[in-house]
Amino acid sequence: MSERWARRLADGQRCRVHVYDTVSRRSEVVHVDERILLEAPNWTASGDLVLNGDGDLWTMPADGSRAPERIPLTGAPELNNDHVLDPDGLRIHLSGNDGALYTAPLAGGRAELVPGTGDAGIRHFLHGVSPDGARLAYVAIDPAAGWGSGTVRTIGVDGSDDRAVTSGAGADDGSEYTPDGAWIYLNTERFSQQPGHAQIARVRPDGSGLEQLTFGDRVSWFPHLDPTGARAVFISFPAGTLGHPADLPVRLHLVDLGGADGADGADGWRGEDAIVDLLGGQGTINVNSWAPDGRRFAYVDYPVG
Repeated sequence: MSERWARRLADGQRCRVHVYDTVSRRSEVVHVDERILLEAPNWTASGDLVLNGDGDLWTMPADGSRAPERIPLTGAPELNNDHVLDPDGLRIHLSGNDGALYTAPLAGGRAELVPGTGDAGIRHFLHGVSPDGARLAYVAIDPAAGWGSGTVRTIGVDGSDDRAVTSGAGADDGSEYTPDGAWIYLNTERFSQQPGHAQIARVRPDGSGLEQLTFGDRVSWFPHLDPTGARAVFISFPAGTLGHPADLPVRLHLVDLGGADGADGADGWRGEDAIVDLLGGQGTINVNSWAPDGRRFAYVDYPVG
């Protein structure tokens, strides 16, 4: 049996799936699990959440009216928590713990390897898909250089035209297209000399125009724009945190972007309201979990005791 990497709940720990409403500014627990450590919700057009847990994909109604059910997949390795819904609403793009990328039917079925991503020399961590569904944005990690080697790349869903977006010193992660495809939002250490001090930024898909958007003392990760481009949410870790570990006191921030598709850039980053403090980090909001209406998003916390 191959080695498994999927996270497990600690003794006395549980995971809670929440839905946050940006209008009422209230968060509702829609599911509590003491058996499976669920992570990284997506929100489908039909009103379901898709989460990772125990190396598999699970789905449940966003209102919590039914317990999570495993999505039956074949041809896929154990999965990590980086998964992105295709704009067609029928497929999901996946990161395997083997370091490769896959595409599978959202309803279940056979997962197909994205050609060219099975190279053992690079580990691929998926975070975004272009609005037309043609390209995937991923973070490339060189195992020999370690986790601090992350750079943003994009590749065609058919494995063609693998190209660099960022390069050089300063680890990147969380790369996600804006709804109009004009920008890729990410977290990056390129603006700091302090190891691990990631901040939110954006860059054009061709690698031009890299622009820092947050400037706080906290370590900021995983920017997610709502489908209208009017808001973003991201997670921050305590100052000095390296990477995005689990089981820390973390904070979710809601941002008014000041224009559709985040078009106003840094000038449109109109304040970062701290809206939720929780115990979590890894798994809380690794992928885009906005509802199609742009009003609500889902996240997960992991309280103990």
